[in-house]
Amino acid sequence: MAKEYLGEFEELVLTIVGILGEEAYGNAIVAEIKERLGREVNLSAVHVTLYRLEDKGFLKSRMGGATNARGGRRKRIFTITNAGLAMLKAMKEARVDLWKLIPRLNYDSILY
Repeated sequence: MAKEYLGEFEELVLTIVGILGEEAYGNAIVAEIKERLGREVNLSAVHVTLYRLEDKGFLKSRMGGATNARGGRRKRIFTITNAGLAMLKAMKEARVDLWKLIPRLNYDSILY
């Protein structure tokens, strides 16, 4: 079996689902990305990504209760799985290892 890799947007959505916990649903994820990163994202792109991450086993979902504010419609709530957490951890470790390889700059020579 080939090792799964995540794209930048998949990693972002997976991370935000982990942050939001039981409040992770489409519109909340869009709002969180905008608030934390100042980045505008399309709700449809978030939904496609959520379903792709669920297909990969990094997320699971369930239907929340219906609310009057949503016209009686139910929210699909996403939660991160252990495989999703492991993927985020592996990606973080790989990035930290790469950052450690960047040669140190001599800041004194830059400033003067």
